[in-house]
Amino acid sequence: MRDNRAAYWRRWKAGRFGGDRPPLVAPPPRPPRPDRHFTVHLGFTAADLVTAREVAVGYAEALSVLRPELAIGASALSPADAWQRAERLFCGALGPDAERCVDVAGHAGFHHAPGPGGLGWGDGDRG
Repeated sequence: MRDNRAAYWRRWKAGRFGGDRPPLVAPPPRPPRPDRHFTVHLGFTAADLVTAREVAVGYAEALSVLRPELAIGASALSPADAWQRAERLFCGALGPDAERCVDVAGHAGFHHAPGPGGLGWGDGDRG
């Protein structure tokens, strides 16, 4: 078995190794890919768009409780045969500390950051 100590690696990296034999374990040929974004599509039936929106918001909120890494603000609703007509489910307004509002789209009043007791901002008290 070939030598795999640090001195061996330093000689090989510097090109001073006495042959063309590469080390047993080489560094990866390229850096790893950064994380990519993916979308899950959940199908369900509903009587109308209002009911479908309520069910979809419930699904998104429940999944975000179970899996906090989900981007709840990116949730959208569309008819099953027309994904190009997707509409946002959540507000997504940008707050003062770069957080996003997680209230439903078109809500009245203040915007709210995620989590219990999340920051509220905006002109919600003006009537």
